Order: sequence, then C-alpha cells, then structure tokens
Amino acid sequence: MTSALRVGIDASNLRRGGGRTHLIELLQAADPAAHGFERLVVWGSRETLALLPERDWLLRRQPPALEAGLWRRALWQRRQLSLEAEAEGCNLLLVPGGLFPGQFRPAVVMCRNMLPFEWRELLRYGCSLTTLRLLLLRRAQAQAFRRAEGVVFLSRYASEHVQAITGALAGESEIISHGLNHRFLQPPRPQRPIEAYDAANPYRILYVSIIDVYKHPWHLVAAVGRLRQRTGWPLVLELAGPAHGPSLRRLQAAVGRWDPGHDWVTLHGAVAYEALDRLYAAADLGAFASSCENMPNILLETMASGLPVVSSDRGPMPEILGDSGLYFDPEDPESIERSLHKCIADPRLRQALARDSHAVAQQHTWRRCADRTFAFLRRVALAHPRLSGRCAA
Repeated sequence: MTSALRVGIDASNLRRGGGRTHLIELLQAADPAAHGFERLVVWGSRETLALLPERDWLLRRQPPALEAGLWRRALWQRRQLSLEAEAEGCNLLLVPGGLFPGQFRPAVVMCRNMLPFEWRELLRYGCSLTTLRLLLLRRAQAQAFRRAEGVVFLSRYASEHVQAITGALAGESEIISHGLNHRFLQPPRPQRPIEAYDAANPYRILYVSIIDVYKHPWHLVAAVGRLRQRTGWPLVLELAGPAHGPSLRRLQAAVGRWDPGHDWVTLHGAVAYEALDRLYAAADLGAFASSCENMPNILLETMASGLPVVSSDRGPMPEILGDSGLYFDPEDPESIERSLHKCIADPRLRQALARDSHAVAQQHTWRRCADRTFAFLRRVALAHPRLSGRCAA
C-alpha cells in the first residue's frame, strides 16, 4: 500500500450536538499528513460542512439527499456512500455516528451513545416510540460494531459495557477520549467560606445538561432545597440545557415544590456551545447528576473551568473525574445533599478538588485526540488494504 492514504468521513447523521462538535474539533486539531493521509473527504449537510475548518487536505461533499429527511439520508448512506467513497479513492471510511449499513471496507465506527446499551436507562422511557427507537438503535449499532474493522470507544466504561453485550469484536478497538476546547480552561479561583456569601452574592451551583430522564435534575433541585432549609446557606441552582418535554414538566413540578417563588432556581434553557464557558466562569461549584454517559464532555468542561465538582457515581464518571471530586447517587436527593454539604462547608476541600480536577482536565486535548485517532485509522487501513481504489501492491 502507498504511504499516501485517503480517508472518507461520513458526517451524514451529525446534525447537531456532541457528535458534530467532536468532528469540528478533531479536524481543527488534526495533522493527517503526519500519519500518512493526503486527503480527507467529508460527506455532510450544508450546515455541518460550513462549520468545518478550511484545510488544503479537506474535501467537502454535499449530496442533495443529506438536505432531505431522515429516511432519504439513511437510504443514501446505505446505497450511495460506499460508491462515492470508492470513487474518491478512499482507503478507509470513518463513521463517527456509529451506524454504517453500507458495504465499503475497511470501516471504522465510533461508539457515542450508551443509552441503547443500558437496559435500566433505556426503560426509563417506558412504553414509547423513544424506547422502540433505542431498541432498534441497539441492534443496528451492535451489528455495525461487529462488522467494522475498527471501533473507537470514548471511555473504558463504554468499551467494557458494550462488548459485554456484543461479544468479542472481530476488528480492532481503541479507547480515545474527547479533547477539550482551550476556552474552557480557567485557573481555579480562591475558595471562600460559605459565610462570605449572602442573598445579594449567593453561592452558585451550576448543572449543564439536557433535561431528560437519565439526567435527574429534579433530584438535584430537591437536594439543594433540603440543604438550604437545613443550613440557611444562600445557595442558588442554575440549570442550563435544552429539554425533553415530559422531563421538563417533571422538573418544573420539582421547582414548584421546592422554590414556588422562583427565588433560587434558574432554568436557562438551551445555551449555545460558544457561550457555555461564560456560565462556568460565573459559577462557584459544578454538579453533574447524569446516570448514563459514554464520554461526559460536560463533566470535563466543568473540571477545566476551575470549579470544585460533585458528580454522579454512575457510568464513566469516576473514570474521568477520579479522586478529584465528590460522588453521589444521582437518584437519591439525600446522597446528593450530603456531597453538596461536605463540599460547600469546607473551602480547603473545595480548593483541593478544583485544583486536582483542573489538572486532570488539562490532559484531555484535541491534539492528543486527533493524533491517537489518525494513528488508529492508519493502523486499520494498513491492516486491511483495499483491493481497488488507491491501494497499490
């Protein structure tokens, strides 16, 4: 095989959220030539392609089907993508969305979503179309992981949990965590005793997350409400993120119970990714109450922002945060309250947690993520040379 390789990237289902952000940051930091790649060809929607960095080695492809609805996009991915990748002379196809029903080989897929692979979390949606969709996604992704020549997992937790369900994978796998945008990096601030705060200058607890059944913001509201009642501390809780309808109603009910006057709970709604660092900078403590994650980017951003962190003890959170945070059961308001109380009551503990978590977060760079990703792609491409296209003997 020649040393100059081409990789195709299927961004057809990266419409928003963490998947699209990952691709943008990955390509921003990438140096494909260092790993033997001469060209990257990306297929995506007009909106997604417009957000990618301008690079000489990056080719954009915008099939009309990718501006259409879900079924037409899925049909294009199944029938046309492999043909187009072949025509572009690609040596390998990277599918960040994790679903690839086409025939092009070799292919590397990414595991991004743990909801389909955790029964307890999946069944929170009850008898609903969401549950059906997740079950279908579980089957389709498991099949894609088994067929692929390479699978990228974002955490050790995801790798072990998914492979316990799929069985041993035929292809290679690699654990490559996400990176961190440098604008989230803020040095830890001096921690003041809680007595230094008052109603005019309250202690701000921030939870950035979509409002959904596995995120448990209502339990956080109850925990902060209990702690306020028990201690009289001037605590406020800020929740930032878009909402799943039924979960938003459950959250509003919890706010109505614990803060009927809307004095200390603020629902910011969806906040643009570009503005999140300002929210972190204004907070005093970061909370993360999710029970289902693959790679908790928001937790990593919170750690980077110089805040002490209290976190759910589920999933990969202990893998990412390690000993630099306090943990709680995200479904138990009393457990959340105990962690909050321990952290807030002790400024020296807060200072140590903020310092340590900030140091851990700095290890997660997009350059490191990009280098490890393209090294893995090259390894898979060389191990599975194509019989046509740009491959040579």
